[in-house]
Amino acid sequence: MVTPVELRSGLAQAVLAPELGGGIARLDVDGRAVLRPWKGDDTNTFSLGCNVLVPFSNRISKGGFSWAGNHYTVEPNLEGEALPIHGDGFQKPWTVSKDKTIAEMKLVDGAIGPWQYHAVQNIQLLQGSMEIELVVTNTGSHSLPFGCGFHPWFPRNSGTRISFDAKKIWMENAQFLPTKEVALSAVPQWDFRSESPLPAGWINNAFSGWRGVAHIFQNEDAVSCMVEASANLNTAIVFSPSQNADFFCFEPVSHPVDAVHLPGSPGMKELAPQQSMNAKMKISWSVK
Repeated sequence: MVTPVELRSGLAQAVLAPELGGGIARLDVDGRAVLRPWKGDDTNTFSLGCNVLVPFSNRISKGGFSWAGNHYTVEPNLEGEALPIHGDGFQKPWTVSKDKTIAEMKLVDGAIGPWQYHAVQNIQLLQGSMEIELVVTNTGSHSLPFGCGFHPWFPRNSGTRISFDAKKIWMENAQFLPTKEVALSAVPQWDFRSESPLPAGWINNAFSGWRGVAHIFQNEDAVSCMVEASANLNTAIVFSPSQNADFFCFEPVSHPVDAVHLPGSPGMKELAPQQSMNAKMKISWSVK
């Protein structure tokens, strides 16, 4: 049973679904969607408008990883997925407290593989923007690499175009794991430094060195917006199965896919017991 929690500011409305992994069910402006609206399927957290990713983003291969001389097992956590994905924050109920335009969602029992953590999302809705700050604290007894991010789902229509600046892109294999990092010039069809439509076919790639700003242009069916993120969310994952889908994802995250197995574990932050990390995402739109 989901009890939606509503925030309002002028023409903007956000609906939270704390029981569904601390997710956002919808974000609208004057009745038009900024995020893909949730249709009420409380069996599928990925039917929401936005998910939170903690204590890691995307997939981990090889059944686990080694860190500081210790090997840790991480089991698959989602039906239909062969590898553990997106941590467990999106799978657990969060508690919530709110005022008219501000909400705080908390998860006190985060635990997957070796990770134990506490997480807080502070959400503020204004007439022209919604900002989320995520704070994650290591409550375990070992220092571990942590990652995080946000997984918004945006409407995709005939007019949808995006633009953002990044340095490189990770190619993926059939298991959706990274193979090599290449310059954008090697895949010009996925170079979005100028305003461009999404590809007609599959895209599920991590863009490294993202500059922290992305523009999403929509036709009259949805609301055009800008996505901004804190400097530690400098990887952007773009996902869309095809031009026939009614959504696409632009995910600001802290690290590439399977970062614990990449040289130097790029983007992962080692947290000692009781140490914290924070990250922010802001979605803004024009108020007319």
